Amino acid sequence: MPEEGGRSAIGSLVPLLIGALLIPVALGSSATIFGDGDVSWHIATGEWILNHRTIPHTDPFSFTWAGKPWVPIEWLAELIEAAAFRLAHYSAVAALVTAALLVVHGLVYSNAVRSIRPWAAVVLVIAMDAVLIPMLLARPHVLAWALVALWTWVMLRARERRRAPPLAAALLMTVWANLHGSFVIGLAIAGAFGLDALVAEKDRKPVLREWVPFGLACAIAVLINPNGLSGVIHPLRMANLGMLPLIDEWKPSSLAVTPYFFGVLALVAVVLVVRRPRMPPVRALLIVGLLALALMQVRHQAVFAIVTAMLLPGPLGRTVAEPLNRRAAAMLAGAGALFVAIRAVLPMQLPYNGANPWPLIARVPPALRSQPVLNGYSMGGPLILSGIRPFVDGRGDMYGDAFIFNYKRISDGDPAAFAAAQKKWGFRWAILPAETTKLIALLDRTPGWRRAYGDAVGVIYVRDATSA
Repeated sequence: MPEEGGRSAIGSLVPLLIGALLIPVALGSSATIFGDGDVSWHIATGEWILNHRTIPHTDPFSFTWAGKPWVPIEWLAELIEAAAFRLAHYSAVAALVTAALLVVHGLVYSNAVRSIRPWAAVVLVIAMDAVLIPMLLARPHVLAWALVALWTWVMLRARERRRAPPLAAALLMTVWANLHGSFVIGLAIAGAFGLDALVAEKDRKPVLREWVPFGLACAIAVLINPNGLSGVIHPLRMANLGMLPLIDEWKPSSLAVTPYFFGVLALVAVVLVVRRPRMPPVRALLIVGLLALALMQVRHQAVFAIVTAMLLPGPLGRTVAEPLNRRAAAMLAGAGALFVAIRAVLPMQLPYNGANPWPLIARVPPALRSQPVLNGYSMGGPLILSGIRPFVDGRGDMYGDAFIFNYKRISDGDPAAFAAAQKKWGFRWAILPAETTKLIALLDRTPGWRRAYGDAVGVIYVRDATSA
Protein backbone atom coordinates (compact mmCIF):
# COMPACT_ATOMS: atom_id res chain seq x y z
CA MET A 1 0.00 0.00 0.00
CA PRO A 2 2.71 2.61 0.81
CA GLU A 3 4.37 1.84 -2.50
CA GLU A 4 1.11 2.33 -4.40
CA GLY A 5 0.50 5.57 -2.50
CA GLY A 6 4.02 6.73 -3.36
CA ARG A 7 3.48 6.00 -7.05
CA SER A 8 0.15 7.83 -6.90
CA ALA A 9 1.75 10.89 -5.29
CA ILE A 10 4.52 10.94 -7.90
CA GLY A 11 1.95 10.45 -10.64
CA SER A 12 0.12 13.57 -9.46
CA LEU A 13 3.28 15.58 -8.83
CA VAL A 14 4.80 15.23 -12.29
CA PRO A 15 1.82 16.66 -14.24
CA LEU A 16 1.48 19.41 -11.61
CA LEU A 17 5.10 20.46 -12.13
CA ILE A 18 4.76 20.34 -15.90
CA GLY A 19 1.39 22.02 -16.30
CA ALA A 20 1.54 24.63 -13.55
CA LEU A 21 5.27 25.35 -13.22
CA LEU A 22 7.64 24.30 -15.99
CA ILE A 23 5.51 25.36 -18.96
CA PRO A 24 4.82 28.93 -17.74
CA VAL A 25 8.47 29.35 -16.65
CA ALA A 26 9.67 28.28 -20.09
CA LEU A 27 7.23 30.60 -21.85
CA GLY A 28 8.09 33.58 -19.66
CA SER A 29 11.81 33.06 -20.23
CA SER A 30 11.57 33.29 -24.01
CA ALA A 31 13.05 36.42 -25.60
CA THR A 32 10.09 36.44 -28.00
CA ILE A 33 8.02 38.19 -25.32
CA PHE A 34 9.92 41.35 -26.31
CA GLY A 35 9.04 40.99 -29.99
CA ASP A 36 6.85 44.11 -30.11
CA GLY A 37 8.00 47.73 -30.14
CA ASP A 38 5.07 48.70 -27.92
CA VAL A 39 6.81 47.06 -24.96
CA SER A 40 9.27 49.98 -24.93
CA TRP A 41 6.74 52.80 -24.77
CA HIS A 42 4.79 50.99 -22.05
CA ILE A 43 7.98 50.85 -19.97
CA ALA A 44 8.76 54.48 -20.82
CA THR A 45 5.29 55.54 -19.65
CA GLY A 46 5.82 53.79 -16.33
CA GLU A 47 9.24 55.46 -16.05
CA TRP A 48 7.62 58.86 -16.61
CA ILE A 49 5.08 58.16 -13.85
CA LEU A 50 7.82 57.05 -11.46
CA ASN A 51 9.91 60.14 -12.23
CA HIS A 52 7.06 62.66 -11.98
CA ARG A 53 4.97 60.86 -9.31
CA THR A 54 1.80 61.53 -11.28
CA ILE A 55 -0.04 60.24 -14.34
CA PRO A 56 0.40 62.29 -17.54
CA HIS A 57 -2.59 64.14 -18.94
CA THR A 58 -0.88 65.26 -22.14
CA ASP A 59 1.52 63.43 -24.43
CA PRO A 60 5.09 63.83 -23.15
CA PHE A 61 6.77 61.68 -25.80
CA SER A 62 6.10 62.46 -29.47
CA PHE A 63 6.83 65.72 -31.28
CA THR A 64 3.65 65.43 -33.37
CA TRP A 65 1.18 65.11 -30.47
CA ALA A 66 3.17 66.88 -27.74
CA GLY A 67 0.99 68.75 -25.28
CA LYS A 68 -2.27 67.30 -26.60
CA PRO A 69 -4.57 65.28 -24.32
CA TRP A 70 -3.50 61.77 -23.41
CA VAL A 71 -3.98 59.76 -20.24
CA PRO A 72 -2.57 56.21 -20.30
CA ILE A 73 -5.43 53.76 -19.75
CA GLU A 74 -3.02 50.97 -18.73
CA TRP A 75 -0.97 53.14 -16.36
CA LEU A 76 -0.89 50.60 -13.51
CA ALA A 77 0.56 47.84 -15.66
CA GLU A 78 3.06 50.32 -17.09
CA LEU A 79 4.06 51.42 -13.60
CA ILE A 80 4.63 47.79 -12.57
CA GLU A 81 6.65 47.06 -15.72
CA ALA A 82 8.79 50.17 -15.23
CA ALA A 83 9.47 49.26 -11.60
CA ALA A 84 10.59 45.81 -12.75
CA PHE A 85 12.72 47.39 -15.49
CA ARG A 86 14.47 49.57 -12.92
CA LEU A 87 15.07 46.58 -10.71
CA ALA A 88 16.82 44.33 -13.22
CA HIS A 89 16.21 45.64 -16.75
CA TYR A 90 14.58 43.16 -19.17
CA SER A 91 15.31 40.18 -16.91
CA ALA A 92 12.91 41.54 -14.28
CA VAL A 93 10.26 42.31 -16.92
CA ALA A 94 10.54 38.69 -18.07
CA ALA A 95 10.19 37.64 -14.42
CA LEU A 96 7.01 39.72 -14.20
CA VAL A 97 5.57 38.00 -17.27
CA THR A 98 6.59 34.64 -15.81
CA ALA A 99 4.77 35.47 -12.57
CA ALA A 100 1.58 36.33 -14.48
CA LEU A 101 1.80 33.09 -16.46
CA LEU A 102 2.35 31.10 -13.27
CA VAL A 103 -0.88 32.55 -11.85
CA VAL A 104 -2.80 31.68 -15.02
CA HIS A 105 -1.45 28.15 -15.23
CA GLY A 106 -1.75 27.51 -11.50
CA LEU A 107 -5.41 28.53 -11.46
CA VAL A 108 -6.32 26.71 -14.68
CA TYR A 109 -4.55 23.51 -13.61
CA SER A 110 -5.80 23.50 -10.01
CA ASN A 111 -9.35 24.18 -11.19
CA ALA A 112 -9.14 21.44 -13.82
CA VAL A 113 -7.91 18.68 -11.49
CA ARG A 114 -11.04 19.13 -9.40
CA SER A 115 -12.92 17.45 -12.25
CA ILE A 116 -10.48 15.72 -14.62
CA ARG A 117 -7.32 13.67 -14.24
CA PRO A 118 -3.94 15.44 -13.87
CA TRP A 119 -2.56 14.48 -17.28
CA ALA A 120 -5.82 15.58 -18.91
CA ALA A 121 -5.32 18.91 -17.13
CA VAL A 122 -1.85 19.15 -18.69
CA VAL A 123 -3.36 18.60 -22.14
CA LEU A 124 -5.87 21.34 -21.38
CA VAL A 125 -3.06 23.71 -20.38
CA ILE A 126 -1.09 22.93 -23.55
CA ALA A 127 -4.18 23.55 -25.71
CA MET A 128 -4.69 26.91 -23.96
CA ASP A 129 -1.04 27.84 -24.49
CA ALA A 130 -1.28 27.07 -28.20
CA VAL A 131 -3.75 29.95 -28.38
CA LEU A 132 -1.86 32.25 -26.00
CA ILE A 133 1.65 31.99 -27.47
CA PRO A 134 1.11 34.19 -30.56
CA MET A 135 0.01 37.02 -28.22
CA LEU A 136 2.56 36.32 -25.48
CA LEU A 137 4.31 39.69 -25.22
CA ALA A 138 5.62 41.71 -22.28
CA ARG A 139 2.70 44.12 -22.50
CA PRO A 140 -0.16 44.95 -20.10
CA HIS A 141 -2.55 42.40 -21.58
CA VAL A 142 -0.42 39.52 -20.27
CA LEU A 143 -0.70 40.86 -16.72
CA ALA A 144 -4.46 41.05 -17.29
CA TRP A 145 -4.52 37.36 -18.21
CA ALA A 146 -3.86 36.57 -14.56
CA LEU A 147 -6.94 38.59 -13.62
CA VAL A 148 -9.03 36.81 -16.27
CA ALA A 149 -8.18 33.46 -14.68
CA LEU A 150 -8.57 34.72 -11.10
CA TRP A 151 -11.88 36.46 -11.82
CA THR A 152 -13.32 33.36 -13.47
CA TRP A 153 -12.09 31.25 -10.53
CA VAL A 154 -13.85 33.62 -8.10
CA MET A 155 -17.09 33.31 -10.08
CA LEU A 156 -16.90 29.51 -10.20
CA ARG A 157 -16.28 29.20 -6.47
CA ALA A 158 -19.16 31.60 -5.77
CA ARG A 159 -21.54 29.47 -7.82
CA GLU A 160 -20.34 26.34 -6.04
CA ARG A 161 -21.35 27.99 -2.76
CA ARG A 162 -24.58 29.16 -4.43
CA ARG A 163 -23.84 32.72 -3.36
CA ALA A 164 -22.54 35.88 -5.00
CA PRO A 165 -18.86 36.69 -4.53
CA PRO A 166 -18.09 38.94 -1.54
CA LEU A 167 -18.39 42.65 -2.29
CA ALA A 168 -14.67 43.05 -1.61
CA ALA A 169 -13.98 40.95 -4.70
CA ALA A 170 -15.26 43.86 -6.81
CA LEU A 171 -11.99 45.65 -5.99
CA LEU A 172 -10.35 43.30 -8.48
CA MET A 173 -12.25 45.22 -11.14
CA THR A 174 -10.62 48.46 -9.97
CA VAL A 175 -7.21 46.89 -10.43
CA TRP A 176 -8.25 45.46 -13.80
CA ALA A 177 -9.69 48.77 -15.06
CA ASN A 178 -6.33 50.45 -14.45
CA LEU A 179 -4.34 47.53 -15.82
CA HIS A 180 -5.90 46.80 -19.20
CA GLY A 181 -8.98 47.52 -21.29
CA SER A 182 -10.15 43.90 -21.16
CA PHE A 183 -11.85 44.73 -17.85
CA VAL A 184 -15.02 45.21 -19.94
CA ILE A 185 -15.02 41.47 -20.56
CA GLY A 186 -14.59 40.97 -16.80
CA LEU A 187 -17.86 42.81 -16.28
CA ALA A 188 -19.49 40.59 -18.89
CA ILE A 189 -18.19 37.45 -17.14
CA ALA A 190 -19.62 38.61 -13.81
CA GLY A 191 -22.93 39.40 -15.49
CA ALA A 192 -23.02 35.96 -17.09
CA PHE A 193 -22.48 34.21 -13.77
CA GLY A 194 -25.14 36.36 -12.14
CA LEU A 195 -27.56 35.36 -14.87
CA ASP A 196 -26.44 31.74 -14.47
CA ALA A 197 -27.43 31.91 -10.80
CA LEU A 198 -30.77 33.51 -11.64
CA VAL A 199 -31.59 30.78 -14.15
CA ALA A 200 -30.40 27.87 -12.02
CA GLU A 201 -31.84 28.76 -8.62
CA LYS A 202 -35.53 28.23 -7.89
CA ASP A 203 -35.67 30.92 -5.23
CA ARG A 204 -34.59 34.03 -7.14
CA LYS A 205 -35.03 36.61 -4.41
CA PRO A 206 -31.79 35.69 -2.58
CA VAL A 207 -29.99 35.65 -5.95
CA LEU A 208 -31.12 39.17 -6.77
CA ARG A 209 -30.42 40.33 -3.23
CA GLU A 210 -26.78 39.20 -3.50
CA TRP A 211 -25.84 39.52 -7.18
CA VAL A 212 -27.38 42.95 -7.86
CA PRO A 213 -25.31 44.69 -5.14
CA PHE A 214 -22.23 42.82 -6.36
CA GLY A 215 -22.89 43.96 -9.93
CA LEU A 216 -23.31 47.56 -8.78
CA ALA A 217 -20.10 47.29 -6.77
CA CYS A 218 -18.27 46.12 -9.90
CA ALA A 219 -19.72 49.01 -11.93
CA ILE A 220 -18.58 51.51 -9.32
CA ALA A 221 -15.18 49.81 -9.00
CA VAL A 222 -14.27 50.32 -12.68
CA LEU A 223 -15.01 54.05 -12.36
CA ILE A 224 -12.06 54.37 -10.01
CA ASN A 225 -9.50 55.29 -12.67
CA PRO A 226 -7.76 58.50 -13.84
CA ASN A 227 -10.29 58.98 -16.66
CA GLY A 228 -13.49 58.20 -14.77
CA LEU A 229 -16.38 57.39 -17.11
CA SER A 230 -14.24 58.22 -20.14
CA GLY A 231 -11.81 55.50 -19.06
CA VAL A 232 -14.64 53.00 -18.82
CA ILE A 233 -15.94 53.66 -22.32
CA HIS A 234 -12.46 53.97 -23.87
CA PRO A 235 -12.24 50.25 -24.81
CA LEU A 236 -15.55 50.58 -26.66
CA ARG A 237 -14.35 53.73 -28.40
CA MET A 238 -11.11 51.97 -29.32
CA ALA A 239 -13.04 49.04 -30.80
CA ASN A 240 -14.76 51.41 -33.25
CA LEU A 241 -11.65 53.09 -34.67
CA GLY A 242 -11.25 52.82 -38.41
CA MET A 243 -7.52 52.08 -38.18
CA LEU A 244 -8.01 48.68 -36.52
CA PRO A 245 -7.74 46.64 -39.77
CA LEU A 246 -4.18 47.98 -40.06
CA ILE A 247 -3.16 46.45 -36.71
CA ASP A 248 -2.54 42.69 -36.67
CA GLU A 249 -4.04 41.97 -33.26
CA TRP A 250 -7.26 43.79 -34.16
CA LYS A 251 -7.76 41.93 -37.44
CA PRO A 252 -10.31 39.10 -37.76
CA SER A 253 -8.98 35.66 -36.90
CA SER A 254 -7.97 33.60 -39.90
CA LEU A 255 -6.50 30.17 -40.47
CA ALA A 256 -3.50 31.72 -42.24
CA VAL A 257 -2.55 33.99 -39.31
CA THR A 258 -3.37 31.87 -36.22
CA PRO A 259 -3.70 28.25 -37.37
CA TYR A 260 -3.18 26.82 -33.87
CA PHE A 261 -6.27 28.66 -32.63
CA PHE A 262 -8.40 26.88 -35.20
CA GLY A 263 -6.61 23.61 -34.50
CA VAL A 264 -7.53 23.91 -30.81
CA LEU A 265 -11.11 24.78 -31.76
CA ALA A 266 -11.30 21.61 -33.86
CA LEU A 267 -9.89 19.55 -30.97
CA VAL A 268 -12.39 21.02 -28.52
CA ALA A 269 -15.23 20.34 -30.96
CA VAL A 270 -14.21 16.68 -31.18
CA VAL A 271 -14.06 16.39 -27.36
CA LEU A 272 -17.50 17.97 -27.03
CA VAL A 273 -19.01 15.59 -29.58
CA VAL A 274 -17.44 12.54 -27.92
CA ARG A 275 -18.01 13.46 -24.27
CA ARG A 276 -21.24 15.48 -24.64
CA PRO A 277 -20.77 17.51 -21.46
CA ARG A 278 -23.74 19.07 -19.71
CA MET A 279 -22.81 22.69 -19.30
CA PRO A 280 -25.16 25.27 -17.78
CA PRO A 281 -26.72 27.11 -20.74
CA VAL A 282 -25.62 30.60 -19.66
CA ARG A 283 -21.99 29.47 -19.33
CA ALA A 284 -22.24 27.87 -22.77
CA LEU A 285 -23.52 31.19 -24.13
CA LEU A 286 -20.60 32.97 -22.45
CA ILE A 287 -18.15 30.70 -24.26
CA VAL A 288 -19.97 31.21 -27.56
CA GLY A 289 -19.94 34.99 -27.04
CA LEU A 290 -16.20 35.01 -26.30
CA LEU A 291 -15.63 32.81 -29.34
CA ALA A 292 -17.50 35.34 -31.48
CA LEU A 293 -15.23 38.10 -30.17
CA ALA A 294 -12.16 35.94 -30.83
CA LEU A 295 -13.24 35.33 -34.40
CA MET A 296 -13.88 39.04 -34.96
CA GLN A 297 -10.52 40.14 -33.53
CA VAL A 298 -7.36 38.16 -32.85
CA ARG A 299 -6.67 39.95 -29.56
CA HIS A 300 -9.71 38.31 -27.93
CA GLN A 301 -8.46 34.77 -28.54
CA ALA A 302 -6.50 34.78 -25.28
CA VAL A 303 -9.46 35.66 -23.05
CA PHE A 304 -11.57 33.05 -24.83
CA ALA A 305 -8.89 30.40 -24.28
CA ILE A 306 -8.41 31.15 -20.57
CA VAL A 307 -12.11 31.36 -19.70
CA THR A 308 -12.93 28.24 -21.71
CA ALA A 309 -10.09 26.35 -20.01
CA MET A 310 -11.64 27.31 -16.67
CA LEU A 311 -15.24 26.44 -17.61
CA LEU A 312 -14.88 23.18 -19.55
CA PRO A 313 -13.34 20.76 -17.00
CA GLY A 314 -16.37 20.72 -14.67
CA PRO A 315 -18.88 19.55 -17.28
CA LEU A 316 -16.30 17.24 -18.89
CA GLY A 317 -15.39 15.41 -15.67
CA ARG A 318 -17.16 12.09 -15.33
CA THR A 319 -15.54 11.28 -11.98
CA VAL A 320 -14.62 13.36 -8.95
CA ALA A 321 -10.88 13.94 -9.11
CA GLU A 322 -8.67 14.73 -6.13
CA PRO A 323 -8.34 18.54 -5.81
CA LEU A 324 -4.99 20.19 -5.33
CA ASN A 325 -4.34 20.07 -1.57
CA ARG A 326 -2.91 22.94 0.45
CA ARG A 327 0.49 21.34 0.76
CA ALA A 328 0.81 20.93 -2.99
CA ALA A 329 -0.48 24.47 -3.54
CA ALA A 330 2.05 25.87 -1.08
CA MET A 331 4.85 23.91 -2.72
CA LEU A 332 3.79 25.18 -6.12
CA ALA A 333 3.67 28.79 -4.91
CA GLY A 334 7.10 28.51 -3.31
CA ALA A 335 8.66 26.92 -6.37
CA GLY A 336 7.03 29.54 -8.58
CA ALA A 337 8.42 32.37 -6.46
CA LEU A 338 11.88 30.80 -6.65
CA PHE A 339 11.74 30.51 -10.44
CA VAL A 340 10.54 34.11 -10.75
CA ALA A 341 13.48 35.27 -8.62
CA ILE A 342 15.92 33.23 -10.71
CA ARG A 343 14.44 34.64 -13.91
CA ALA A 344 14.95 38.18 -12.57
CA VAL A 345 18.62 37.46 -11.87
CA LEU A 346 19.55 35.63 -15.06
CA PRO A 347 20.60 37.87 -17.99
CA MET A 348 18.08 38.34 -20.79
CA GLN A 349 19.53 38.74 -24.29
CA LEU A 350 17.10 40.46 -26.63
CA PRO A 351 17.17 39.70 -30.36
CA TYR A 352 18.19 42.50 -32.70
CA ASN A 353 15.06 43.25 -34.72
CA GLY A 354 12.58 46.01 -35.52
CA ALA A 355 11.06 45.78 -32.05
CA ASN A 356 14.48 46.07 -30.39
CA PRO A 357 16.59 48.15 -32.80
CA TRP A 358 19.06 49.30 -30.17
CA PRO A 359 22.25 48.90 -32.29
CA LEU A 360 20.50 50.83 -35.06
CA ILE A 361 19.45 53.64 -32.71
CA ALA A 362 23.01 53.77 -31.38
CA ARG A 363 24.13 54.74 -34.92
CA VAL A 364 22.04 57.94 -34.84
CA PRO A 365 24.36 60.98 -34.53
CA PRO A 366 23.79 62.84 -31.21
CA ALA A 367 23.06 66.10 -33.05
CA LEU A 368 20.09 64.52 -34.83
CA ARG A 369 18.41 62.97 -31.79
CA SER A 370 16.54 66.16 -30.91
CA GLN A 371 15.52 66.84 -34.52
CA PRO A 372 12.17 65.83 -36.12
CA VAL A 373 12.32 62.22 -37.30
CA LEU A 374 10.24 60.08 -39.63
CA ASN A 375 10.21 56.65 -38.04
CA GLY A 376 8.80 53.21 -38.61
CA TYR A 377 5.69 52.45 -36.55
CA SER A 378 7.31 49.58 -34.64
CA MET A 379 10.34 51.72 -33.83
CA GLY A 380 8.35 54.48 -32.12
CA GLY A 381 8.39 52.73 -28.75
CA PRO A 382 12.17 52.08 -28.73
CA LEU A 383 12.79 55.70 -29.74
CA ILE A 384 10.68 56.89 -26.79
CA LEU A 385 12.59 54.65 -24.39
CA SER A 386 15.82 56.06 -25.86
CA GLY A 387 14.71 59.62 -25.13
CA ILE A 388 13.97 60.47 -28.79
CA ARG A 389 10.63 62.01 -29.72
CA PRO A 390 9.07 59.95 -32.54
CA PHE A 391 6.77 60.97 -35.35
CA VAL A 392 4.44 58.05 -34.53
CA ASP A 393 4.32 55.08 -32.18
CA GLY A 394 1.98 52.33 -31.05
CA ARG A 395 -0.51 54.65 -29.33
CA GLY A 396 -2.74 54.72 -32.39
CA ASP A 397 -5.86 55.48 -30.35
CA MET A 398 -4.22 58.73 -29.22
CA TYR A 399 -3.18 59.85 -32.70
CA GLY A 400 -6.55 59.01 -34.24
CA ASP A 401 -7.70 57.57 -37.55
CA ALA A 402 -6.78 60.53 -39.79
CA PHE A 403 -3.18 60.67 -38.56
CA ILE A 404 -2.64 56.87 -38.77
CA PHE A 405 -4.18 56.57 -42.23
CA ASN A 406 -1.96 59.40 -43.45
CA TYR A 407 1.06 57.67 -41.92
CA LYS A 408 0.05 54.47 -43.74
CA ARG A 409 0.12 56.38 -47.03
CA ILE A 410 3.58 57.71 -46.19
CA SER A 411 4.92 54.27 -45.24
CA ASP A 412 3.48 52.89 -48.48
CA GLY A 413 5.71 55.34 -50.38
CA ASP A 414 3.07 57.86 -51.47
CA PRO A 415 5.17 60.82 -52.76
CA ALA A 416 2.42 63.41 -52.20
CA ALA A 417 1.72 62.28 -48.61
CA PHE A 418 5.44 62.25 -47.84
CA ALA A 419 6.00 65.70 -49.35
CA ALA A 420 3.07 67.16 -47.37
CA ALA A 421 4.35 65.63 -44.13
CA GLN A 422 7.87 66.85 -44.87
CA LYS A 423 6.59 70.38 -45.38
CA LYS A 424 4.48 70.30 -42.20
CA TRP A 425 6.88 68.58 -39.82
CA GLY A 426 10.31 69.37 -41.27
CA PHE A 427 11.90 65.94 -40.97
CA ARG A 428 15.68 66.09 -40.54
CA TRP A 429 16.24 62.34 -40.48
CA ALA A 430 14.47 58.99 -40.74
CA ILE A 431 14.84 55.57 -39.14
CA LEU A 432 12.89 52.81 -40.85
CA PRO A 433 12.55 49.02 -40.62
CA ALA A 434 14.07 47.18 -43.56
CA GLU A 435 10.64 45.83 -44.57
CA THR A 436 9.29 49.33 -45.40
CA THR A 437 10.71 48.87 -48.88
CA LYS A 438 8.42 51.35 -50.65
CA LEU A 439 9.25 54.26 -48.34
CA ILE A 440 12.94 53.36 -48.43
CA ALA A 441 12.84 53.39 -52.24
CA LEU A 442 11.11 56.81 -52.12
CA LEU A 443 13.80 58.29 -49.86
CA ASP A 444 16.54 56.81 -52.06
CA ARG A 445 15.26 58.81 -55.01
CA THR A 446 14.25 61.98 -53.14
CA PRO A 447 16.74 64.86 -53.55
CA GLY A 448 18.33 66.06 -50.34
CA TRP A 449 18.05 62.69 -48.57
CA ARG A 450 21.01 60.32 -48.19
CA ARG A 451 21.37 56.95 -46.54
CA ALA A 452 23.65 57.24 -43.51
CA TYR A 453 23.52 53.62 -42.38
CA GLY A 454 21.71 50.40 -43.14
CA ASP A 455 21.66 46.74 -42.14
CA ALA A 456 19.27 43.79 -42.19
CA VAL A 457 17.06 45.36 -39.50
CA GLY A 458 16.69 48.94 -40.71
CA VAL A 459 18.11 52.06 -42.29
CA ILE A 460 18.91 55.59 -41.18
CA TYR A 461 18.53 58.55 -43.54
CA VAL A 462 19.72 62.10 -43.08
CA ARG A 463 18.34 65.16 -44.83
CA ASP A 464 20.91 67.69 -46.00
CA ALA A 465 20.71 71.00 -44.17
CA THR A 466 20.75 72.86 -47.52
CA SER A 467 17.47 71.21 -48.52
CA ALA A 468 15.66 72.14 -45.31
